[in-house]
Order: sequence, then structure tokens, then C-alpha cells
Amino acid sequence: MSDLLRFEDWTSPVPPVEREVLSRLVEGEDEQPPLLFVPGPSMGAWAFAEHWLTHAAGRGFPAHALTPRADGDLRAHVHDVVQTAASLPRQTVLIGHGAGALVVSHALARYPARAAVLVAPAVDRWATLGAGLKTNPFGTLRGRPRLNRKQLFSAGVDAEAYLSRLVFPRRLTASKEAPRPVGSPPVLVVGSPDDRVVPRKSLDRVATRYGGAPLLFPGMAHALMLDTGWQEPIDAILDWLTKELHAGS
Repeated sequence: MSDLLRFEDWTSPVPPVEREVLSRLVEGEDEQPPLLFVPGPSMGAWAFAEHWLTHAAGRGFPAHALTPRADGDLRAHVHDVVQTAASLPRQTVLIGHGAGALVVSHALARYPARAAVLVAPAVDRWATLGAGLKTNPFGTLRGRPRLNRKQLFSAGVDAEAYLSRLVFPRRLTASKEAPRPVGSPPVLVVGSPDDRVVPRKSLDRVATRYGGAPLLFPGMAHALMLDTGWQEPIDAILDWLTKELHAGS
């Protein structure tokens, strides 16, 4: 059985769920591939709708963000990403943040993405656990880990409204490393050396696995899309994507 169609999908199908997808479309005829932003389970599509969706659409990319299903496991989240991407009209770029990057890394083995971006990817369980113990030991050791303000946001961010919207589901874990992506799409790793959730060494390891080096934004916290300097990383992502699209044409 191939990675695209697995025996467990027939014997134990993922339960259906009503998915929340927030979208910002491009005025007129769009020529760029759609983007699908995937947050980690503690956040929703709102985290990208705050800045990045509108900004991406303004630069010509139809932008969509998927809210993770409540308390789903990794297989369920991957299923939702693959199904949502397949429903879009063109081959989609997958962009995952935090634990959402873990979901995207596994979804890439099931969906032939045009490209992918892993933002502050929490794919190395032990590295993120170690970083969490240094900054937030009590929240890290709980059965349902709770990220705090210091881990997520820079000092200049008015974070109270964001913190009130966080949920704390069970920790996403993978029993093995994500399989290689189908179709060998270009993959970019983005993060900050000052991230208190995903350490720099983890960014380097993930980027090396995909054949590159991480694109770094010093001074930013884990939630890059909500930081005071949110525009810099999304512009860099879109610049990279535009270059890759032209290179492949």
C-alpha cells in the first residue's frame, strides 16, 4: 500500500468534521498558487488571519488558513490538511507553524504540494521539550502543555487578546520521522534564533534534512506571524516562493 493510500485509512477512517477555513482571495484573476497555512493545535486560523493572509493576498497569492480539529491526533490533522489542500483549485503551497509544521511535514508524504514552508517547526520532540523546560517548566511537564507569553511573543506584542484564544490540546507526537515528500517540492525552513520553543539547533537539523539552511529572523519570538515585525518573514517567504516558481517554470 502506498503512502498516498494506506490500509488504516480503510480499516479505521478519520472521523469527518466540519472544518473552519479562513480565506483571503485575490482581486481579479490570480496566477499564483494558493497558500494553505496550518497552525499548531493550540492556535486557530485566526493566528494567520491577523496579518499574513491579507498580506499574502495583497501580493497576489490566494491565502487560506485551516483551524485544527479539536483534540485530533497527528493522523487526523494530516488528513484534514490533505483534504483541504485537495479541495483548492490549484496545486497548493503548504505552510505550517510550530506543531502545524509537524503536520505539514507528514502531509507532504500524502499530498504533492507545489512547495512547503516550515515556520518555527516543532518537529523535534526532545529539542522542544528541553527548550520548554528552561523557559516554562511547569507548563511543559503538564499532560497538556501550556505555552506562556514569554515563549510565544516578543516584549512589544500586546499579547493578552491572543493568549485568551489559545487552547491546550494533547501534545502531538510522531512515532517516526516524516517520510520524504511526494514530488520533491522545494521546502523552506523559517525561524528565529531567539525562539524559546524551537531551539536554533533544531532549525538547523530540520533545514538540513530538506537540503538547505534555515532563514532566520533574530529578535523575534515563536509566533512570528503575530510579532511586531510580522511583515518581514512573510515577505521573505513570498519572495522565496516567487523565485522558486519562476525557477520551475
